[in-house]
Amino acid sequence: MYDLTGFQRDLLYVIAGLDEPHGLAIKEELEDYYEKEIHHGRLYPNLDTLVEKGLIEKGQRDRRTNYYTLTRRGRREIKARKEWEGDYIDIEYGGVRI
Repeated sequence: MYDLTGFQRDLLYVIAGLDEPHGLAIKEELEDYYEKEIHHGRLYPNLDTLVEKGLIEKGQRDRRTNYYTLTRRGRREIKARKEWEGDYIDIEYGGVRI
């Protein structure tokens, strides 16, 4: 995961949090988070990069719609990243350790 951009990591997190999202659903989630438009020219090449790296898989729902899922490697990478972040970020909020 060290060689991914922040945008690519965000793509992974969104895909992990949704059930077989299609490109438009991913785009909308990221636009809500970034509070700005995400262009197709940015979204789809980065999704393709994650496919090439073996972190996500692309399936076809119909002739026009693809969906994305995490691979086993993608899940391992997210887990490892979360553990690494936990080494540096230890926050208590409302009596709950995050």
